[in-house]
Amino acid sequence: MNHRRTASRLVSRAATAAALATALGLGATAAATAAVPAVPPPAATAPAAGSDHDGGWRQDGLALSAADNKTVDAFVARARRAERAISPQVRTAAVISHAALIGFDQRLKSPDSLKRKVATKLRENPGQTADQALGTVNDAVRFTLQWPAGKYSQGVTTASGLLAVWGNDSTRWSNTWTRPGYKGINAAWRAPRSGQLFEVQFHTPESKRAQLETHKLYEEQRLPGTSPERVRELQAQQDAIFAAVPVPPGAEQLTAPARRLPAPDPARRLPAPASAPGSVS
Repeated sequence: MNHRRTASRLVSRAATAAALATALGLGATAAATAAVPAVPPPAATAPAAGSDHDGGWRQDGLALSAADNKTVDAFVARARRAERAISPQVRTAAVISHAALIGFDQRLKSPDSLKRKVATKLRENPGQTADQALGTVNDAVRFTLQWPAGKYSQGVTTASGLLAVWGNDSTRWSNTWTRPGYKGINAAWRAPRSGQLFEVQFHTPESKRAQLETHKLYEEQRLPGTSPERVRELQAQQDAIFAAVPVPPGAEQLTAPARRLPAPDPARRLPAPASAPGSVS
C-alpha cells in the first residue's frame, strides 16, 4: 500500500481537518463539539502514591532516588503540556477516519506507571540514567483508535496518513497481526513542535477486548518477583487469548506512512549566477 500517495490525496482533507482540529482545541464550534466532546484540561498531578519522605519513590519492589524521581516528575509535566496540542489532531483523525476513540480519559500515563517503567529500565540496565530511560518512553501520551474489522485497514491508512501530513514523524510502527501473542498496531509518533513522543494504538473491538482481558496477566508477568516459570505460564495464557482474535482483511500489509520530508531549500533551486564579463572562472 502506497502511504505516500494516500497521504497526498488527504492534503485537501487536511486543510479542513486542520480547521476542525483548531475548533476542537478551542471548543469554538457547536458542530465540532457535537461530533467530538471538547478536550478537558488535564488533571493536576497528584502526589505519587509511592513517594518517600526523602523525595524518592518506591512501589512493587522498585525504587527511584530523589533525583530520578524529580526527573520523571519534570517529564510528566512536559508531556501534559504537549498533550494539549496533540489531542486535537488525534481526535480529528478519528472523526475523519470514522474511528471510535477508546479510553480518551486515560490518554496520559500516570506518574506511578511511568516511574515503574523507568525504575524497571534502570534495574535492567545498570549505568543507564533516568533521562536515557525516559528517552525510550513512547506512551506517556497515548491514544487508541478502533474500527470494525471490515473498515480497519482503510481506517488505519486514513488516520496514520493524516497524522503524517500534519507533520508528525512516525518513529515506530509495530504491526503484530501476523505474530503470536498481542494483536494490533502500536505506532509511535514525534510531534513537530514539542518533540513529544506519543503512541497511537490501532485496534478492532476484538483485539482491544483481548488486550483488556490480558492486561492483569501482563502486569503480573513484568513484576520483578515473578518467577521464570510463572512468566512462561502467563505468556501462554495471553497467547491463547490473542490467538482467537480475527485478523482484519489487509491488516498484515499495513505499514507506516512515509516520514515527513523537510521543506526544500529555495536557494538550491536557483540557477548558478552567470559569470561577469571578463571574470576568471
